[in-house]
Amino acid sequence: MKKSILFLLFVTVFANAQTSEKENINKTLETWHKAAADAKFDAYFNLMSEDAIFIGTDATENWIKPDFKVWAKPFFDTGKTWSFTTLERHIFLDKSGKTAWFDELLNTQMKICRGSGVLVKIGNEWKIQHYVLSMTIPNDEVDAVIKAKSPIEDILIQKLQKK
Repeated sequence: MKKSILFLLFVTVFANAQTSEKENINKTLETWHKAAADAKFDAYFNLMSEDAIFIGTDATENWIKPDFKVWAKPFFDTGKTWSFTTLERHIFLDKSGKTAWFDELLNTQMKICRGSGVLVKIGNEWKIQHYVLSMTIPNDEVDAVIKAKSPIEDILIQKLQKK
């Protein structure tokens, strides 16, 4: 009986800890998206780890944090950034509680986009270490999208294949 009670107590404490961490991660992501919408450069980039990677919707957008900051700075300076609001988000934690990954659907100026990424716990804070932003394409429209992007991406494919 005592073992059952201790086990139940352990499971309850562990489940509550995971829920609390997921709430903290959700808050980090919401704050990050809000910082972009409000053109708060430092607040936005401070929520990313120093070794963060940001992968954008264009095939050429694969930035380490310093390069992403250089690219994004003019947008933040003019106050014309991007505004993403969460439609849906799923968060997962590893057993150590120090690494999390997520996927999200976002309402953006590009309509629905998908974000996914990895966060790491540094001290008591969650930091975004890897983020991938993708545009969603309705399956019935894939052929039209391929036709629209082929002239640009065929050139990029040839260039990348030569490396």
